[in-house]
Amino acid sequence: MRVIRYFVLGLLILVLLIFLVPLFVPLPAQEGLLSPYELADADSRFVEVNGIEIHYKISGTGEPALVFVHGFADSTFSWRKVTQPLTKERVVLAYDRPAFGLTERPMPGEWIGENPYSLAAQPDLLMGLLDTLGIKRAILVGHSAGGAVAVQTALDYPQRVEALVLVAPAIIRTQRWLGLFQPLLYTPQMDRLGPWLARSIQWQEKQMVEIAWHDPSTVTNEDMEGYRKPLLVRNWERALWEFSRAEQDTGLAERMDELKMPVMIIAGDDDRVIPTEQSINLAKQIPGAQLAVLPICGHVPQDECPEAFLNAMQPFLKQLEVR
Repeated sequence: MRVIRYFVLGLLILVLLIFLVPLFVPLPAQEGLLSPYELADADSRFVEVNGIEIHYKISGTGEPALVFVHGFADSTFSWRKVTQPLTKERVVLAYDRPAFGLTERPMPGEWIGENPYSLAAQPDLLMGLLDTLGIKRAILVGHSAGGAVAVQTALDYPQRVEALVLVAPAIIRTQRWLGLFQPLLYTPQMDRLGPWLARSIQWQEKQMVEIAWHDPSTVTNEDMEGYRKPLLVRNWERALWEFSRAEQDTGLAERMDELKMPVMIIAGDDDRVIPTEQSINLAKQIPGAQLAVLPICGHVPQDECPEAFLNAMQPFLKQLEVR
């Protein structure tokens, strides 16, 4: 009996520590963090959309515009190798979604209405950006989690989306039982612990590259610096936590047959983040969808295999011109 009492007492102490320590132990501040303007490139631009300062890059003329929507932990940087060849016949626009890149990272209490980090807010934000820039028609190119944003936008604004190019798209239904734990993510304890957990992405860079690239040895130090840059922006870890706990079951996987515009899916044959087979199966669910599987390529084909990526996508864009 004494052993059981000690066990129960120890368990109670552990639970109290878990619930109380985060309330009293502050998150150490990171030094050397900067504003987005201090980290901007020569071709960076900023514009306020729906109360948020959006960072974007734009070049070329003509519509429909080609709009790049990046994935998780990416930014406009991930499209740098494929942008210029596509600007000869149309506007090419890349922007940073909230929580990523150099786009403003509002904190809780600073926004009105829909949580800007949620998927539900993304179509309105993207359409607001296009309206601000005077773009009426767009071809959305969504990579990974950006594929979900592109699809949701096409479903919400079909009259504005001419076509979709989904690159290793993360159109996966979240397990419904995870929703049971959603309220726990908004407790005072997780408010403290969440940003600390988000910081772990800084220590996982090597592992992230190894799983996302077919051949990680091709990633240069300059490449890594470009991907690390958003981690120098003030409040980056808090915003990443807000983004993470705003994720919801989208149900997009069951709505693929609602897409009436032309769709192309591009995937690497060695994608270990969104397994290649998932992209192949997704293409089968979309009426008339075209599929290109790029050889010797991983999860980020626009960066690891830019020439093959362009060779796959440009014929699809040409077909759209003659429709």
